[in-house]
Amino acid sequence: MTTAFALSLAMILDALMGEPKWLWDRLPHPAVLIGRLIGWADRRMNHGDRRKAKGVALLLSLVVGSGVLGLILDQIPFVDILLGAILLAHKSLIQHVKAVARALDTSLEAGRASVAMIVGRDTTDMDTPAVSRAAIESAAENFSDGVIAPAFWFLLLGLPGILIYKAVNTADSMIGYRTDRHRDFGWASARCDDLLNLIPARLTAVLLFPWGKPLSLWRSITTEARRHRSPNAGWPEAALSRSLGVALSGPRAYHGEMRDYPWVNPDGRPNATPRDIDMACARLWTAWAFTLVCVITLSFA
Repeated sequence: MTTAFALSLAMILDALMGEPKWLWDRLPHPAVLIGRLIGWADRRMNHGDRRKAKGVALLLSLVVGSGVLGLILDQIPFVDILLGAILLAHKSLIQHVKAVARALDTSLEAGRASVAMIVGRDTTDMDTPAVSRAAIESAAENFSDGVIAPAFWFLLLGLPGILIYKAVNTADSMIGYRTDRHRDFGWASARCDDLLNLIPARLTAVLLFPWGKPLSLWRSITTEARRHRSPNAGWPEAALSRSLGVALSGPRAYHGEMRDYPWVNPDGRPNATPRDIDMACARLWTAWAFTLVCVITLSFA
């Protein structure tokens, strides 16, 4: 069985099953196990001198350990398909994003509570457009690093590739912050995550590009992506914003502090709605289906 064929089956299985609650109520998800290991290392290693060196050591341990584990597990028939489906997160992403739209249909307070589960910014004072923008931005970014990037590394390196990617990505989400505690210790994980997402983020932008519209839009996407606060997240955001015709990003608050981030697609509609969230999810399904077709084609090449 080729890696491409295994990936196509994993993508289909993920789209059908998602993350079954009955299973993860009984067993820890692999990402949870990785997170526990990183949390333990953070508590034990992130103190005293040479924190950056300790963070590099943690990253190397995660990469080598995940790679070796992947090589071992890859000897078991069909485990690559099963773990691939578990480590991809397309259906669960759609479910979480759509939940924000359904919550907004109930009340603004419900929408704020729902979007707070998938974004790190302050949600207390958000209005409906801000909640909708946050959900759409989360959809774009997580489609890149939760679906396309793990699929990309699975396709290139098989089970070791997707395990390494998920370990690094989880480390970045836990310790890759520019805070006093994690600026040094999480530096290596953050930089490695940026590197591993470099190509997938741009591929995601291509997948989410509004085909049928002038290719000159790509120049604007490139410009906005390069001035985004993240070296990678701006690419899928800028592409999806133009597919929907809405403005994204802009000023927002973190921990009570307002940050004047630039708008993405500033000429788009300023007032995003729950219907735009639904349209974003539909656009992600289209991009997912095109990706699946490409992967299946590669499996017969």
